[in-house]
Amino acid sequence: MTRLGFLLDSDSCIGCHACTVACKSEHDVPLGVNRTWVKYIETGTFPDVARKFTVMRCNQCEDAPCMKICPTSALYRSPNGVVDFDDSNCIGCKSCMNACPYDALYINPETNTAHKCNMCNHRLEVGLEPSCQIVCPTEAIKIGDLDDPTSDISRVIARDDVAVRAPEQNTKPKVYYRGADQAALDPTRTAIANDGMIWADTTPNHPTVAVDLGRTPADLDGVVARTTYTTAHQRTWKEKVSGYFVTKAIAGGVMVLAALQVLLGNSSEQAAVGVVPPMVAGVFLAATGALLVADLKQPTRFHYLLTKGNWSSWLVKGAYVLMAFALVTALWWIAGLADSAGMLEVLAIPAALLGFGTAGYTAFLFGQCEGRDLWQTPLLLPTLLGRAVVAGGSAYLILDVFMTIPDAEAMRWATLGGLGAVALLTWLELASQGSRHVELAVHNMTRGDTAFLFWNGVVVGLAIPAILLIVDRAADASNPSLGAIAAIMALLGMWFAETAFVRAGQSVPLS
Repeated sequence: MTRLGFLLDSDSCIGCHACTVACKSEHDVPLGVNRTWVKYIETGTFPDVARKFTVMRCNQCEDAPCMKICPTSALYRSPNGVVDFDDSNCIGCKSCMNACPYDALYINPETNTAHKCNMCNHRLEVGLEPSCQIVCPTEAIKIGDLDDPTSDISRVIARDDVAVRAPEQNTKPKVYYRGADQAALDPTRTAIANDGMIWADTTPNHPTVAVDLGRTPADLDGVVARTTYTTAHQRTWKEKVSGYFVTKAIAGGVMVLAALQVLLGNSSEQAAVGVVPPMVAGVFLAATGALLVADLKQPTRFHYLLTKGNWSSWLVKGAYVLMAFALVTALWWIAGLADSAGMLEVLAIPAALLGFGTAGYTAFLFGQCEGRDLWQTPLLLPTLLGRAVVAGGSAYLILDVFMTIPDAEAMRWATLGGLGAVALLTWLELASQGSRHVELAVHNMTRGDTAFLFWNGVVVGLAIPAILLIVDRAADASNPSLGAIAAIMALLGMWFAETAFVRAGQSVPLS
């Protein structure tokens, strides 16, 4: 068996960018994106300053998270062990970019598909060396068979002190660094120099520090070096993704509460239980699908999720959950139109389970995004289920203004309970300890550029609706208008909170 890997010798690298240029030429890489790039870091203060150069690229992981999450197997492993890609299968979902802990993938602006370093596999297959290795003037880049103990790369790895990037991710990378400064391999230990003397484009949220490496603000604790040159990598998932969190919470939640109505003995209520809830769910389920397709860089290929589905990806599993939920919702609507209380009683449990599944499967999808530590929290699933109850209850509180809702009091208590559960889970998330990646993401979410969204999610989406519902409960008679206002604020705050979570998870640099 052949397992090809890279050895990158930082002691020999002179930062000439020949590898970057050769890579761009070999693969026609457009401007603004890179398969291979050179990162500069500096330590010390003048005149005792040291500069290190480190080549960044795909790490060709043995346990590649990009392959697991890719819904169409556009990322695959070649017989020689190289993780390669197939343009014709890619739907441009960008999930691989968030799964990669090494910031190695990008969307090619010309093809709208995911690209990365593939070790020049088309050259390897005909006995040639990668273009970067050929042009390196100091032979700082070497490729070899890791399973061959006599290969040059195996001998160096066995003899010298080498390191890999992000070993805590357990992806088993096959790119080894000799002589690299650990600060160069861990971007959370560097800060962008803002001395005006040299360029360094990166994510806007990358910590910035003066040339003397001052230790403020708080997210600069532990910084030991300055990044003076690297490449820009923008957020991958934006408002469409946070929007789909909300739409599917409403779709799933309203059917969960409709199932609760049936269990409370209200299956004979044709309009409020049998007809209107599945109509609401259908509208927001359609919106969910529209947002998912619109977020693809290759939206016309969305059907590949079914025709070329990779069952290790929760994008594929989630698509089938949504389809099953759509089917049960349609059957519920038909049963409601037929005024069949017995059929609603049969469908109640499947509808509730699939409603929760629709709201919650994204927790497993985000769990596959191994590059984003904030999203790995085990609290995400119960939080999404809690938000589904809030969203479903909110839908019923709004409907209460226009029609008679059976057991409206139970709907109010369910909404209030959901708000309390989400508030508790949010507090537990902020209080929990995690990696430095998590610490920086939480700092950004609560005190950085997403703080406005996050705190609006807490105040507008949790505190005020809860207060309004408690005041309503304290009154002699419930006020549908007050409940509707609480519901609208809860849904608006949910969008704020989900947007903050999605943004903050992507705010920490990975390279």
